[in-house]
Amino acid sequence: MSDVNKTIQKWHASFRKGTDFDSWGQLVEAIDEYQILARQLQKEVQSTNASDFTEDQKKTLGKFATCLEMRSASLQCTQSNEEFKLEDLKKLEPIIKNILTYNKQFPFDVQPVPLRKILAPGEEENLELEEEEDAATGAGSPEAFPSRVPGALGTLLPRLPSEPGMTLLMIKIDKIGLKDAGQCIDPYMTISVKDLNGVDLNPVQDTPVATRKEDTYIHFSVDVEIQRHVERLPKGAAIFFEFKHYKPKKRFTSTKCFAFMEMDEIKPGPIVIELYKKPTDFKRKKLQLLTKKPLYLHLHQTLHKDC
Repeated sequence: MSDVNKTIQKWHASFRKGTDFDSWGQLVEAIDEYQILARQLQKEVQSTNASDFTEDQKKTLGKFATCLEMRSASLQCTQSNEEFKLEDLKKLEPIIKNILTYNKQFPFDVQPVPLRKILAPGEEENLELEEEEDAATGAGSPEAFPSRVPGALGTLLPRLPSEPGMTLLMIKIDKIGLKDAGQCIDPYMTISVKDLNGVDLNPVQDTPVATRKEDTYIHFSVDVEIQRHVERLPKGAAIFFEFKHYKPKKRFTSTKCFAFMEMDEIKPGPIVIELYKKPTDFKRKKLQLLTKKPLYLHLHQTLHKDC
């Protein structure tokens, strides 16, 4: 089986898993599966590498991702009048299963999620290197580089529905200490939950852009609702915090550093965690501290348990 067919098979299995959870009433798990699949499809749509998919197929994948997000939003907001029903979503199964041969009109009048440059760990360093090489040879043009990430409003998600005996974790990102804090443009934080292999367990969230800077600190003061009950986080999982900022000369958003919190660190109250050099190492194999100075990421955890 070719790589592209393996990828499609994986997408289809993820879709079936999500709709099964949805039909069984396991809404938290369904939302997780829908949002993770939507992000995978969006990454494929936005990929600038040689692709196994045509532009029309990418547009279809983008619309498919939009429908997944619409269904996810319907499950999270039961008061919404514009509900996207499970039976509507199930009509899309033949599309994801047969994307390479599907040539009919998309069944719903939706648009792909607006394009947003998603940089893989380390990709920003490659872009910087390419730009330096272009500058040296006189090649390249500003249009060749990705546009600014619209992170001003963030993509934070609401708290999950409570379940008896289950614990939800809310993390307040208070501030981050950086020696050049005042020079960071449009700084924000990307929060993800990964397993030991670096695979997403939850939808990835971005904070709004931080606007308050003070000495060596950038203040966020935002609450992040972790999108999975603590009891359902697998052994070895970790919560990652990637600090990102905009580089006007490069015309893209770059990861400056990252931090992470492991499962044994989940406890109510304040916590201060160390910062590491990019690229983000989701497998936690080769970690390098960002600085020897006493500069950290300051968080505060709140646990909500429904008895």
